[in-house]
Amino acid sequence: MDNGESSYRRFLAGDDAGLYEMICTYRAGLILYLNSFVQDLHTAEDLAEDTFAEIAVKTPKFSGKSSFKTWLYAIARNLTAKYLRKHRKPGIVPLESQEHLSDEENLEHNYIRTEQKQAVHQALHRLKPEYRQVLYLSFFEGFTNAEAAVIMKKTNRQIESLLYNAKKALKAELERSGFDYEE
Repeated sequence: MDNGESSYRRFLAGDDAGLYEMICTYRAGLILYLNSFVQDLHTAEDLAEDTFAEIAVKTPKFSGKSSFKTWLYAIARNLTAKYLRKHRKPGIVPLESQEHLSDEENLEHNYIRTEQKQAVHQALHRLKPEYRQVLYLSFFEGFTNAEAAVIMKKTNRQIESLLYNAKKALKAELERSGFDYEE
């Protein structure tokens, strides 16, 4: 049983600590995933908060057909899609322009520590949104292709094709920016 699933079951049984555990476990990764859609860290934080609020208030049924994390990310993706439909032109704020916000917690900086990881992260932001999403799900969050397919509402074959093309595009973007591969 997934740790998130047991926390959710405890929350449904009346233990509020279960919700707190889910938030602590999934918050940072969820924010980074949602940021790949909206390109605004503050909006991504709000959407992650909305996701946890939705499962706390509406208490949707978790069927167990996928992992708890896959289910949670699918809910977050659906909420984000609604947000994007409502706000057609989201404000894109590059990560570099947020460095002056020193009094705010910089989740991405804490999550992406080394210089090479930062270069990869910046190159990811220059890719097509669909490529960013599949790479985040597969490599940052460790989802299988089948789980990524559920979250992105694609077939396994489409995910395989997206991953292939996304890796190719990321490699080209990294080479354009002078990235040195470790040997």
